[in-house]
Amino acid sequence: MNQYETVFILTPVLSDEQMKETVAKFKKLLTDNGAEILNEEAWGMKKLAYQIQKKNSGFYCLFEFKGEPTLVQTLETGFRRDEKVIRYMTVKLDKYAAEYALKRKQKYANKKEA
Repeated sequence: MNQYETVFILTPVLSDEQMKETVAKFKKLLTDNGAEILNEEAWGMKKLAYQIQKKNSGFYCLFEFKGEPTLVQTLETGFRRDEKVIRYMTVKLDKYAAEYALKRKQKYANKKEA
């Protein structure tokens, strides 16, 4: 199994409840297809560097997971079919990136506690 990290941006016109439902839908899609979710982060509403679909901001979310390569194709098909997702990117992590992601996750957890 490979380790992946995916970041996706949801449209800013969603309510908080709709955003959480959409994130839960993609999390369920991953777990139903045999992925092990290592980390999930909601980065919140952020300003975009440039307009996407006439929107200036979006809700960012990150998933870090382990799974088979075919799972990435399934996930990205789900992103393409959902009109709430305005951008997404999935990358395969090598061992150095996985170590860095672990450090970042610990830093993020410490920041949440403080």
